[in-house]
Amino acid sequence: MSLSSPPGALHGGVKTTRELIDRYDAHAPRYTSYPTAAQFTPAVGAADWGAWLSAAPLDRAVSLYLHIPFCKRLCWYCGCNTRAMNRIAPMSSYVDLLLKEADLVLSRIGRPVRVGSIHLGGGTPNMLPPEELERLFAGLAARFDLGDCFEIAAELDPEVLTQDWVETAGRIGLSRASLGVQDLSPKVQAAVNRPESFETIRWAAEALRAQGVTSLNLDLMYGLPLQAVENVITTVAQVAALRPDRIALFGYAHVPWMKPHQKLINEADLPGPEARFAQSQAAARYLVQKGWQAVGLDHFALPHDSMAAAARAGRLRRNFQGYTTDEAPVLIGLGASSISRTPQGFVQNLTQEREWRAAVEAGDLPVARGVALDPRDAFVGEIIERLMCDFAVDVAAIAGRHGRALSEVDRAWPRLLPFQLDGLAEVNGSMVTVTDLGRPFVRAVCAAFDPGAVDLEKRHARVV
Repeated sequence: MSLSSPPGALHGGVKTTRELIDRYDAHAPRYTSYPTAAQFTPAVGAADWGAWLSAAPLDRAVSLYLHIPFCKRLCWYCGCNTRAMNRIAPMSSYVDLLLKEADLVLSRIGRPVRVGSIHLGGGTPNMLPPEELERLFAGLAARFDLGDCFEIAAELDPEVLTQDWVETAGRIGLSRASLGVQDLSPKVQAAVNRPESFETIRWAAEALRAQGVTSLNLDLMYGLPLQAVENVITTVAQVAALRPDRIALFGYAHVPWMKPHQKLINEADLPGPEARFAQSQAAARYLVQKGWQAVGLDHFALPHDSMAAAARAGRLRRNFQGYTTDEAPVLIGLGASSISRTPQGFVQNLTQEREWRAAVEAGDLPVARGVALDPRDAFVGEIIERLMCDFAVDVAAIAGRHGRALSEVDRAWPRLLPFQLDGLAEVNGSMVTVTDLGRPFVRAVCAAFDPGAVDLEKRHARVV
């Protein structure tokens, strides 16, 4: 994950970091799905989702995702669907409606459903009072077969985590937790409205482990306002002392046209592309030197962790929570803005909480939009997922598995030529490999196989 090694055959000679960024730092999807969420349309709705549920393959356990759209405060960098909330009544009624939506889904399925994993996202799931968390899981246990549930995970804000909440989470079986850290520099925290101390994070990590959490992830960010390499490395060094099993290192995506609250960030304080790149590479080098294994584009895991093992075995997957070890063919999303998946396609719930509430209260599946998958989508999607996860893909082998003609991706090969000439990718027959030099630009390499990437360019953040 370094630009220190010069490529062997570059057009016009060895490119500098600046030249590579100028050439390849385009807007591109994060490829947490294919087709991407930007390609979802209202043409796919509740009727489609109901039909897909009735035909869902249930020979394997499904995964559940529950979106909790509440936070103590609004962080200005946030790209999630959430709102500030400190009243219990709206959160309690939201739990009621999550369970009602589960009933609506199960009525369409019409069969018992085994659940293999549950993920609480947001927002801030630990904004739910402990008694509401317990009530939510009692309701899920009454509706689904949780006997095979191997993982319960939650995204948590350390600043609002309490001992009561942690103990309740231990009772329901929380096994994996992600703590939002981002950056520990007070001036950077002030610039994004997220004050948080290292002592708070350390307490949260210790408390969660004491209650049975066996996989702890810390979320960090680069590219934030007033951030420099020194800030990033200082933060990484502090959190590394906690020996989290996983660390996610995300680049801040400044998209104020999509997230208006990001206009509160002073754009003049944002680091430029070269500075962002330097931050990400310095952090990656530090983590690898300290024993974490680089996983995919932006994750790091200790060698014993299941994500590191999945990456080594070529079983790493990618979904709307990022990199994952979850191989379930069906994902059922509950809550405002949540995304669901079956082999037939993707659907997303209404993103506005008020509209989602109204639909569920009326007894309707609260679907806003989606996309049906055709055989070609599944073919291209697997190519992109393997590149994002493994940095290498045998396109012919995937074509064979899907019964597709290799000619269907003919447009990709000339698009890959600049990456080859600049030493970012290698193509040998139908085998495409992203080099160490090219790994930071893998999203741009994936876009070569995506016929809709250019049309939707402005809907996405930059690659670097």
